[in-house]
Amino acid sequence: MCSAETTEDRETWPAVLKGWRRKCPNCGSGPLLRGYLKVRDHCPVCREPFHHHRADDGPAYLTILIVGHIMAPLLLTVFTTFRPEPLILFTTFAVGCVALSLYLLPRLKGVIVAFQWARGMHGFSSSA
Repeated sequence: MCSAETTEDRETWPAVLKGWRRKCPNCGSGPLLRGYLKVRDHCPVCREPFHHHRADDGPAYLTILIVGHIMAPLLLTVFTTFRPEPLILFTTFAVGCVALSLYLLPRLKGVIVAFQWARGMHGFSSSA
């Protein structure tokens, strides 16, 4: 049961923002994910199917890219400015990297699935 609107009617940015919130890109109220990273087969509210998404490794690559671009300059700045003890520096940035990665990963998965939905990619087109 697909949505009545065509892919031309689907706006990308509202869908991506709904995906960031881990909500259904169609209705915005149903949960997109079941658990931490598992995408639901369909939205429990509007019944939009999600079983044909192809997020694959995209969220992991984007998470690594974002975390690396945030933490590497921050590490350099903290090291050159404050010169903390190596164990403290390592512990702080290890916890920061893990926390930021755990925060971003499900949100970026929602963004990628919502982007695919909005653009009608990988079976999300309503012409099928």
